[in-house]
Amino acid sequence: MGKSVKMFKLKRLLIGPPLSTEKLEDERLGNLKALAIFSSDALSSVAYATEEILLVLIAVGAVALSYSLPISLAIILLLGILILSYRQTIFSYPSGGGAYIVASDNLGKFPGLVAGSSLLIDYILTVAVSITAGVAAITSAFPVLLPYKVVLSLFFIFFLALMNLRGITESATVFAYPTYFFVISILSLIIFGLFKYFILGYTPPTHVIHENIATGKTLTLF
Repeated sequence: MGKSVKMFKLKRLLIGPPLSTEKLEDERLGNLKALAIFSSDALSSVAYATEEILLVLIAVGAVALSYSLPISLAIILLLGILILSYRQTIFSYPSGGGAYIVASDNLGKFPGLVAGSSLLIDYILTVAVSITAGVAAITSAFPVLLPYKVVLSLFFIFFLALMNLRGITESATVFAYPTYFFVISILSLIIFGLFKYFILGYTPPTHVIHENIATGKTLTLF
């Protein structure tokens, strides 16, 4: 009995008391906090996706790096389609409607199940890739932590799960700080680079890249 009471108290300490239906209205977010929650997926992709694209291209050869711009434009086009789809969904389903509901209503039950299951896989992969990429960046900056990369990854997954279990309002409050710090850092980096190039006349160092460093791989359309 004593053990169950302790577990109950620990659960309440970690995730807080359950919310009644009447209090769910208080879980609504303002624009600043909502941006921190709903843009986190896109921001995490910005943090590591560019590096991953370049790693694949450089494996083919230095000449393949010229494909980075067309790939980026294709991603921007995909994001534009995604934004338009979200806008249509919001207007058509003002009370809320995810991929499963939208696909089921318009295409049938089976496409709805495919859309729902693909989202589940996507959520798992998003957490896995984002966490490992973040831990890789941390251990790269602090090599002394390299032996603990698995422990760090599990810790951050546990922290994300814990904050989401505490409710969307509390999680948005916590995640807003790193989100806006990241946005400000990226914007500062871009502005500083443009300032150095156009105002200070900075010229990037040139160096020779041997194009025969490829490993015999070819770049396919896929």
